[in-house]
Amino acid sequence: MRIAVVAGVAVVLLASCASGASSPSASAAASASAAGATVKTAKNANLGTILVAANGMTLYVFDKDAKDTSNCSGACATTWPPLTASGTPTGNGISGTLGTITRSDGGKQVTLNGKPLYYYKNDQKPGDAIGNGINGIWHVVTNP
Repeated sequence: MRIAVVAGVAVVLLASCASGASSPSASAAASASAAGATVKTAKNANLGTILVAANGMTLYVFDKDAKDTSNCSGACATTWPPLTASGTPTGNGISGTLGTITRSDGGKQVTLNGKPLYYYKNDQKPGDAIGNGINGIWHVVTNP
């Protein structure tokens, strides 16, 4: 499994370079979507153990979301792309239960204990957590 994750990250990084994408996070989000979603833990120097997608990009929650409901669409979802999955999400070493909800656009968004998960478009590389604390309502998901 670890080899598949590493290979997947390499493909995402190569694809974003080849396409001239301005941010690997947009390409990485699309790739994670197409392949299904795997959530895993990573160490962050400032935040401790955090949750990331298979591509290593940091995952966030939005305080204005309700359990099993995303309240981020349109321009919000452009800045905070949802972590989506075509099937059942899987987790490696995480605390909590992964699931999915159906978004207003019909897509399936991955949840942790009912809270929808997102990327932040300005995170440039795996491990970035630039979106933590924005407007006091966006937070990196930590894993106790």
